[in-house]
Amino acid sequence: MSATAVVRNARDLLDEAGLHGAFLVRNLDTGAEIGFDAEIPYPAASLVKVPLAVAVLERVARGELDAATPVDVAPGRITTPGPTGLSRFRHPARIAVDDLLYLSTSVSDSVAADALFDLVPPTEVAAELRRLRIDGIAVRHRASDLAETPAERLGPDEVHLAHSLAIDAGTPGQGHPVAQLDVTRANTGSARAFVDLLHAIWRPTAVHESTAARVRALMGDNLHRQRLAPDLTSDASRWSSKTGTLLHLRHEVGVVDHADGQSYAVAALTASRVPAVAQPGSEATMAHVARTLHDHLRTGTLPWWS
Repeated sequence: MSATAVVRNARDLLDEAGLHGAFLVRNLDTGAEIGFDAEIPYPAASLVKVPLAVAVLERVARGELDAATPVDVAPGRITTPGPTGLSRFRHPARIAVDDLLYLSTSVSDSVAADALFDLVPPTEVAAELRRLRIDGIAVRHRASDLAETPAERLGPDEVHLAHSLAIDAGTPGQGHPVAQLDVTRANTGSARAFVDLLHAIWRPTAVHESTAARVRALMGDNLHRQRLAPDLTSDASRWSSKTGTLLHLRHEVGVVDHADGQSYAVAALTASRVPAVAQPGSEATMAHVARTLHDHLRTGTLPWWS
């Protein structure tokens, strides 16, 4: 099947699942790639924690920060479903910078991320990306800003209303009354930009080797495995990734390292038009599409189950 037909099939699958999105898969050694809408920016949600980790670790590599430095962190005291780690702590904690990186990146703990943003503010994370010549990712806000959406002001039986607002209130130019969904105000990135970031981490030239190795390990330890991992993990491959979820947005970016030495970066950025919190079918479709694109690029064929 041609690449054009593979992409058309992928778009149809997403549409049937109530999704639209941007996907890109790249062979990190040859540069060959397949995808669609890869230049369109999306609100990044928790994907922003990857450039944050890179910026913090670059400072550690230059001797500007000590990874062993303890940081006093106030408890998140969040009781609504979803947040993890320190976000749910009830009491203050003292945690080393290196351990905050684990909580922020591998557990997706936003309180830990904000403790790191206190050390390296968003403007400085953005400056670090510019220094590394990684374009297309805008870092404007701390992680806690993501929690201040209409969903947090509604009861469990009304959260679907926030999702309806997220789906219906956007403008053709990707503006939105919910600031976290407005690409001119939110932390944002395109599928291509995140694949470029992964490329810089997995095949480092400008990124310090110690930074790249630590971020690869943190993404390899990602605890959130419900999205693309079921289709991209096997005994002969390792899936290292970061997820991002915000209202109707479901993202994941990562790298498949195969036992034969080949590595493929994958970015899947999606928005649902279904006003529901739990959408396992949508996530299964995301994984199916990502795997189909990956397999076409790796072997020139569709997977047997397509």
